[in-house]
Amino acid sequence: MQTRILGQQGLKVSSIGLGTMGMTMAYGPSNENEGIATIRRAYELGVNFFDTAELYGYGNGHNEQLLGKAVKDFRDKVVLATKFGFDMTAEQLGTRFNSRPENIRKVAENSLRYLQTDYIDVFYQHIPDPDVPIEEVAGVVGDLIKEGKVKYFGLSNTGSKTIRRAHAVTPVSVLQTEYSIFEREIEDDILPTLNELGIGLVPYSPLGRGFLTDAVKPSHEYPEGDMRRFDERWQGENYIYNLKATEQLKELASDKGISVAELALAWLLNQGENIVPIPGTRSVTRVEQNINAVNVNLTEADLGRIKEILPHGSAGSRYPAGMIENFTRD
Repeated sequence: MQTRILGQQGLKVSSIGLGTMGMTMAYGPSNENEGIATIRRAYELGVNFFDTAELYGYGNGHNEQLLGKAVKDFRDKVVLATKFGFDMTAEQLGTRFNSRPENIRKVAENSLRYLQTDYIDVFYQHIPDPDVPIEEVAGVVGDLIKEGKVKYFGLSNTGSKTIRRAHAVTPVSVLQTEYSIFEREIEDDILPTLNELGIGLVPYSPLGRGFLTDAVKPSHEYPEGDMRRFDERWQGENYIYNLKATEQLKELASDKGISVAELALAWLLNQGENIVPIPGTRSVTRVEQNINAVNVNLTEADLGRIKEILPHGSAGSRYPAGMIENFTRD
């Protein structure tokens, strides 16, 4: 597996990581044993970068515990990233925020325990908290770094102004946000900021939440509890447009003897050396396929064809209107 350096603080990770959110939430029923097997197979194939969050365990640490259990035997050889920033006492998870200093420290201690480790490699603010200045957040994480409980500071789902303000207090190593052939809104402002400041990018949902794979279906065919049931990209005319685009991408991928998922991940890797996508999957087979993307060579003609098919990304918003306002706050 090839490696990349993210941020000026020297965070070295595999060129493709693994997101574990879907192993416990958002994509229908899950199976812990299957999740652990997938994580361990990814490690065997060279993946050393694993992503989780307090939110992914519905407040009980389930996702972090699953990841900690899976990597326990090789903890010192992997990079574990987790996140803070939500109020886990809210009646509806993901609707209230809490990046107060005391909560950041509480989450850090919980995550250390759940992950069965004495340090967190990357500690992200999951989403901006409108009631807590980012400078205060950056200061607390900086203190945790000095104490040896955290190694690298990350931000997620935020804009350039916040990135700059945080970076001035505690160096930001990585930004995690959605970015893919389907989702391109960060290209005009955020990507240039990251490049200017020397901050790495960790794209989540690099396969368009599964749209950029060999299996996709209309929203109503997904089970209850699957976020694709309300994703605009799976609705009506948006779905038809996006499906047509995906079919064209599949044709290009087929001509190269690869899957559309490999094509999409290879495209991301071509966008800059400071980019490491974290496709999420519960499947060992999918992990094996995704990792092959590091060996895919895209020509200028290939990149040009992708731009013709989706010049501005997919049709439909990645989140409902009320939620996207929170995720784009700066």
